[in-house]
Amino acid sequence: MEWFAKWFNTPYYHILYKNRSHTEAQEFINRLTTHLALSPGAKIMDLACGKGRHSITLNKLGFDVVGLDLSSESIEFAKKFENNQLHFDVHDMRLVYKEDTYDAVFNLFTSFGYFEDPTENLAVFSAVKKQLKSEGVFVLDYLNAHKVIANLIPYEEKNIDGICFKITKSITDGFVKKEIDFDADGQPWHFEEFVQLITDTDFEKMVTHAGFKTIECFGDYQLNSFNPQTADRYIQILKK
Repeated sequence: MEWFAKWFNTPYYHILYKNRSHTEAQEFINRLTTHLALSPGAKIMDLACGKGRHSITLNKLGFDVVGLDLSSESIEFAKKFENNQLHFDVHDMRLVYKEDTYDAVFNLFTSFGYFEDPTENLAVFSAVKKQLKSEGVFVLDYLNAHKVIANLIPYEEKNIDGICFKITKSITDGFVKKEIDFDADGQPWHFEEFVQLITDTDFEKMVTHAGFKTIECFGDYQLNSFNPQTADRYIQILKK
């Protein structure tokens, strides 16, 4: 089983990352959709949606949203928020869900670069392109590899909900490897995360190969310009 299919489907993943800022996420979505000038009722795919926080915000702004994720447990949780213009489904981002259907596809919060075989990254780009309408927009929000390498913290501990998560990070074969160890429910646990260190230059090659056009690149959730040395994020706005 691929590491993400195993780890993302556990309750411990959601405990470890429970303190992500929902306010920051909502403000980013508001800012982004305003900047993109998406039409009211536009069809948006939230690709790798997790428990649906971005999808729910998009729906509240008046968009017709489908949230897709490989984690059946996350989708089961998200389905509690469904309505006529908000739906969730279990799906692998490397595959086509519905062709020529969406005005925009959002892939947010570094929900990419998990695959050992780099051709699978290209499969995601290809699938997204097939699912977009003509002139559709692909927003890919990723880590800034340059800053991650420069500021890597090799070890840290996080105490959340009575669990001490011991996190070891290293750079291995072009990936940030995160080893997560903790005791919970009467037993020890060990999980791993691998996220590829894809630089802006690497992405430019993928974008060209997939036949997208780069419209803009931002370096943070305030939509400031991307600077490889200082930016927190690498947010690409691509058009079919």
